[in-house]
Amino acid sequence: MATRRQPVENKRRIPRQARAAETVAAIVEAAAQILERGGLAAFTTNAVAERAGVSIGTLYQYFGDKNALLLALARQEMEAALAEIGRALQGEVDPSLEGRVRAMVRTMIHAFRGRQRARKAVVQAILAQGLGIELMAPVASFIAAAGAAVGSSPGSMLPALSREQLFILSRSALGAIRAAVLEEQPFLRSRGFEDELVRMVVAYLGAIIAAVPRDLGPDPGRTRV
Repeated sequence: MATRRQPVENKRRIPRQARAAETVAAIVEAAAQILERGGLAAFTTNAVAERAGVSIGTLYQYFGDKNALLLALARQEMEAALAEIGRALQGEVDPSLEGRVRAMVRTMIHAFRGRQRARKAVVQAILAQGLGIELMAPVASFIAAAGAAVGSSPGSMLPALSREQLFILSRSALGAIRAAVLEEQPFLRSRGFEDELVRMVVAYLGAIIAAVPRDLGPDPGRTRV
């Protein structure tokens, strides 16, 4: 009987001082640079330590192995993307429905600061370790929570989504981007790809908005987004 894969945990030293935090940041940045230049084949803890300018012993104080380092990099980029998605949902640049959707889509496409090879390596590693759901859950929760705040504001154009609708919408958009990353599609960061994703999301939300008056009543399972 197959055993369930356990999540990678980083039980190493937690940086509490500014200097330690700077060291960890340098190590994570070095990991991204190594992945961008050589992919997973070049990714070793020795290479990362050398690139970061620290000893291998220092690296292991904070990261148990290279998988823990990959997970830390993924979480760092996810947190940065979530902050940008939050601003997109607030409509800080363009408050229209299409404007908010475009800002959110653009954030997801340009995650990892344009480091396409590093992003592919991290996605491959996360999928191989079976951690995709673990990292997806906070993304969906954040979008739902941020969308609830936006959707409850006067004049909001964002519809209420059920759990099923939120699942379909988030997985379809993220799934298309993930496939483009893994397949190294040349159009990944093109305006055309962005336009098609925006078209898909806006059309889906538009269909939901159009159907709202025909609903029999509020659904307790709906989440504002």
